[in-house]
Amino acid sequence: MNLLRMDINSTAFDASAQANSLAGKPIRVAVIIGSNREGRYAPVISDWFLTRAEDFGGLDVDVVDVAGIDLPTALSFSPSDAVQAERAKVAQRLAAADAFVVITPEYNHSYPAGLKNLIDWHGAEWHAKPVGFVSYGGLSGGLRAVEHLRQVFAELHAVTLRDTVSFHGPWGQFDEDGQHTSPAEANTAAKSLLSRLTWWAHALRDAKSVRPFAA
Repeated sequence: MNLLRMDINSTAFDASAQANSLAGKPIRVAVIIGSNREGRYAPVISDWFLTRAEDFGGLDVDVVDVAGIDLPTALSFSPSDAVQAERAKVAQRLAAADAFVVITPEYNHSYPAGLKNLIDWHGAEWHAKPVGFVSYGGLSGGLRAVEHLRQVFAELHAVTLRDTVSFHGPWGQFDEDGQHTSPAEANTAAKSLLSRLTWWAHALRDAKSVRPFAA
């Protein structure tokens, strides 16, 4: 009985020590720009969100833009050396992230093909990490794209957040300099999203430091 108590106490102490070692490290957030469409509106939305993330503080942000990723649409179990090298560049950045924010438009009631391609070329990089969404589109504000993405990320053992930021008809909400003309509500939504994201990121990162995730 004494040995059992010593093991439990030792495990608890080690877990606490590991969690404490992560406490001062900023949360690493990969912000994924999901559109590579010609004439895309994504840069306006992403610039706005990145400013909100900077204002929030405590985050180490890496922008992953699908427009700059050259992965084939045909998945392969034995990709060429060139494809493996391209995938490795992105995979390292996704693996290093503690959390993700996906910025997505809505195309024909769903999300862009380039975004799905990025997701499908990776697996463990998404596991046991939180995913938030910033969407934009017509009357739905891109939320139909978000609902489809929730199903995809659930399959990849990721945790999607309830809180979202969505822009219904964003073309009339931002001026020619990319500034939101009535920012109060959107700013509040972004702060709520980032608050939830960092909570989940800390919780899951600490948990994995004690017990690695196994899919």
